Parts: sequence; C-alpha cells; structure tokens
Amino acid sequence: MGLNADLPEPLTRKNFIGGVFVAKEVVKKIKLQIEAGKATPAPPVGTVLGPAGINLGEFCTKFNEATRDKMGDVVPCEISIYDDRSFDFVLKTAPAAFLLKKVAKIKSGSKKGANEIVATITEKELRAIAEEKMPDLNAYDVENAMKQIAGTARNMGIAIEGYNESEMQKQADEAKEEEKEQAKREEELEKLEAEAKEMAESNVEVPTHDDEKQEEK
Repeated sequence: MGLNADLPEPLTRKNFIGGVFVAKEVVKKIKLQIEAGKATPAPPVGTVLGPAGINLGEFCTKFNEATRDKMGDVVPCEISIYDDRSFDFVLKTAPAAFLLKKVAKIKSGSKKGANEIVATITEKELRAIAEEKMPDLNAYDVENAMKQIAGTARNMGIAIEGYNESEMQKQADEAKEEEKEQAKREEELEKLEAEAKEMAESNVEVPTHDDEKQEEK
C-alpha cells in the first residue's frame, strides 16, 4: 500500500441541496494506492486521511465496495476532500509494474534492470496490460501504450516474447560476460595485492642473536 503527498487544489463541486445548487470547494486532494477491497481505518489509510477530518469508516466501505471485483490488485485512488469534510474519489488503473509482476508471476523485478531477464511474457499479455492502462497513459493508441509498458517491463528485467526478447537476451548475455571479466580483474588485483604484501613482509629485517649481543656491547 503506497501513498503520495496531498495536493491542494482550489476546485469546486455543485451539490443539489434543498432545491438549489450549492458550490463546495475542494480543499485537499490525496492520492493513495490501496489493495482492492481491503481498506481499513488503520495506518496508513487512517494516518493520511484522519487529519483531513473525513469519515474513515465511510471511505473504507465505499472504496471496498467499488473495488470488490479487483481483489488482489493494488488500486490507485485520488480522493477529493471538500470544505464541509465530505469527499468523493476516483479509481485509477493498477500500476504497470504491479500488472507486469502479476502476469509474469514474479514477486519482484530484476535488481540489474535490463541486464538480467527474470521473466518473459507474451506480446498478447503486453497488449492486454496496455489496453487496461490506456485511460491513465499519455498514449494516443494501443501500440504507443504497448511501447510505454514494454519500457517499464524492460527496466524490470521482463522480456516480451516476439517483441524484444532476443534483444534483451543479447544484452543480458553481454552483461553476464562483463561481470565475469570484472570478477576476473578483481581476482587478479587481489592476487597482486597479496603478493605485494607477502614481499613487503619478507623484506622486514628480523633481529638475530648476534644483533642482540652487539647492542649489549
């Protein structure tokens, strides 16, 4: 569950109350990432939303109902809080990294980025993620969205079969060879340092019995 800093924004919303429209001012906007169907008033949700003065129980109930069909996903949520402490929220699509890990069936991406392939997904799976993320991406078509998602996948060490798999495999192989060469250089350096230390120690003069007699005289 993640959270971003709140974003104050002077917006208004009109509510139909008592036969007239009453303008309500947005005094704060807060962005959260919450596991679908599992919002509770406990931290971190309560820690962030509590100071805003909204009804935490009401928010959690509404959020959980709205995300019940997305159980298991992490759902970004943008909450608008009004001057009378009422609120509404908009759900966003799950983060691309989360969707990629879910499809690839891995818990985390590569610590070496594109220099290590930790999983491979199909181009069809890439397209499905791109189509799901389209509403929240700055992309003019699905192909452009696929390129953006593929970039995220690449940085996580996830290759796309038939899309960039061969290119990433070549990069990973080159990186592995470079690691071997680096390890070999470090081993040779350690050996040289050990030899230098040994030579320095062998050149240290050790006092003999005759030397001690000379000093006594």
